[in-house]
Amino acid sequence: MRILVDVPGTELRAQELGKTPIDAYIARLDAALPGPRRKKADLLTEARDGLIDATEALEADGLSRSDAERQAIEDFGEIGEILPDYRAELGYAQGRRTAILMAATIMIQPIVWLDDTWLWNRDPAHDADPAQLWLNGFVENAGAVTLCLAVVVLVATGFGLRYPAVRGVVTKVTGVVGLLTSALIGSTAIVMALLGNPGLLGALTGIMWVSVFVLGPLSAVVFSAQRCLRLA
Repeated sequence: MRILVDVPGTELRAQELGKTPIDAYIARLDAALPGPRRKKADLLTEARDGLIDATEALEADGLSRSDAERQAIEDFGEIGEILPDYRAELGYAQGRRTAILMAATIMIQPIVWLDDTWLWNRDPAHDADPAQLWLNGFVENAGAVTLCLAVVVLVATGFGLRYPAVRGVVTKVTGVVGLLTSALIGSTAIVMALLGNPGLLGALTGIMWVSVFVLGPLSAVVFSAQRCLRLA
């Protein structure tokens, strides 16, 4: 059996019998917010606690529990009104996570491509290959640039907390940098694996290890970066 909870200004849909107006409101807010689970849980807990405190104050003024909850929700604001602020908070947290993932992924690349160490770069015959030599140099330069970008973004997402006005910009820039960096590193890693391993079996072996140590971590960066852009 379902009932319609009539709360002015909140547009709450039909909820299961027995669910309080505050429970229904928090459930809708939860469904409308993507982002890091821990940060979202903290925000939802704060919202619930604030609504409960407001409800208890209204009850002390003589309202019934149900009416007090409805009034507290109305004073708190419609979902559409408060959603941008909550999304901004989650976007900032997602940006921080993206920056950390990106920096960690880039920092392991020198280990991944250590000469004559792993299965995908043990062939000495390819050391004199002009394409391989050029690509090695490109990777070193690109790695330095992307590492610097990752550090800048990491610092920006740290200091950005002090300046709410720029959080949206920092989140969006972090998402863009994360996607571009992932595309550059991923494509370069695939090319290096193919050039450094002759034959079909060698190429497949190289791609397999690159998938584990490069493309796998980058997929997490891409997922997080896309969330940044959705929340920005």
